[in-house]
Amino acid sequence: MSAPRTPRKVFGRLSLPERTYVADALRTETVGGVLLLVAAITALIWANVPLLHDSYESVSDFHFGPAALGLNLSVAHWAADGLLAIFFFVAGIELKRELVAGDLRDPRAAALPVVAALCGMAAPALVYTLTNATGGGSLAGWAVPTATDIAFALAVLAVIGTSLPSALRAFLLTLAVVDDLFAILIIAVFFTETLDFAALGGAVAGLAVFWLLLRKDVRGWYVYVPLALVIWALMYNSGVHATIAGVAMGLMLRCTTRKGEKHSPGEHIEHLVRPLSAGLAVPLFALFSAGVSVSGGALGEVFTRPETLGVVLGLVVGKTLGIFGGTWLTARFTRASLSDDLAWPDVFAVATLAGIGFTVSLLIGELAFEGDATLTDEVKAAVLTGSLIAAAVATVLLKIRNAKYRRMWEDEERDDDLDGIPDIYEEDRPEYHLRMAAIHERKAAEHRRMAEEKAAGRDTTAEVVGGAGEENDGPA
Repeated sequence: MSAPRTPRKVFGRLSLPERTYVADALRTETVGGVLLLVAAITALIWANVPLLHDSYESVSDFHFGPAALGLNLSVAHWAADGLLAIFFFVAGIELKRELVAGDLRDPRAAALPVVAALCGMAAPALVYTLTNATGGGSLAGWAVPTATDIAFALAVLAVIGTSLPSALRAFLLTLAVVDDLFAILIIAVFFTETLDFAALGGAVAGLAVFWLLLRKDVRGWYVYVPLALVIWALMYNSGVHATIAGVAMGLMLRCTTRKGEKHSPGEHIEHLVRPLSAGLAVPLFALFSAGVSVSGGALGEVFTRPETLGVVLGLVVGKTLGIFGGTWLTARFTRASLSDDLAWPDVFAVATLAGIGFTVSLLIGELAFEGDATLTDEVKAAVLTGSLIAAAVATVLLKIRNAKYRRMWEDEERDDDLDGIPDIYEEDRPEYHLRMAAIHERKAAEHRRMAEEKAAGRDTTAEVVGGAGEENDGPA
């Protein structure tokens, strides 16, 4: 007779290696998110101050690159197609590591963020489609509100100072990684109009060489960086969005350790490239994508034009309901229970935070309405507006429970035996309890010594006072 299955906890405690990885990843993404906020604000100021507007347009439209290779692109184009390939390269490594070495290698654990991400993309697309079908708008932008910007979301967390538990942070990170993968698939499938099969074949051949070199354990950045640039250029000229090359190469890296290895090649490369992605590539993309003209009339049109209203509602309403609904349904039909320390309103708050769509949403907005500069700018303004509303709502919801989160975070971080490992991960180890017993014995001995010294001090005082009374019966 088989043993009964142990009920699984949704958003339960992470394993120690996963917790360490998530902490390192989120630290970099949070710093990158702050830079992203600075870049977005700079872009808005640069594009809206009359004296600076022309210079912003001139810099964005400045072309450079080898025309013979089809790469004489504008600065904004290089940022969108070139720098974002680095961002998706890191996303590919993250997803590969989660699926083969992280907690998501368990299919039951992987189901939650995957289903939540899919529902969190389907619901905004549906909201956008319904809004534009009833309002007579264009359906071309259905994919714009489907993306979550993890860097921007974590920047909001850093600004509001909430001590969100590591399990919820990991869920947000994994959700965004899966979200990014499906977003790039949407770009590849729905925004590829014409194909150059010769260039595409060359890109595929380059990827095959890349994979073969990895399997043969060939080392050296001077081998892979030039090859990656060739693959990217061929992918760009094929008509498929060039960022596909980044995610494909990221997925090819080995993310499991072998004997004698402290870190896998994938983790090592991600550690090197992630700061470049979060600290340079994404902020520069934001600098040349978020510079839209903002005025009272333009902001008012965001809520009156069906295309822009669909984007705002998709991010604020669709994302929240999709992710929360997908999470609840997964927990319901897998008979999993929520972690004892959390409540469903906590999941709802994180789902609201995932409504911050920025980097990839701006990219899809440019692709969806290419050729219509006015509508492209309006959709970008809608992305900014929807992301701002989602951030504000999430801030209020998370602040309500922030005291509870802080207590949970302190419990997760407590290390009374000072061995560098949080106590919560050692409670089942006899060695931990022996160390704590020794610590308590030392503390008890110290308290006994202090008590004895105080008692001795009182006895001395009593003798002095008593002696004075014996020599002189009068009042002291």
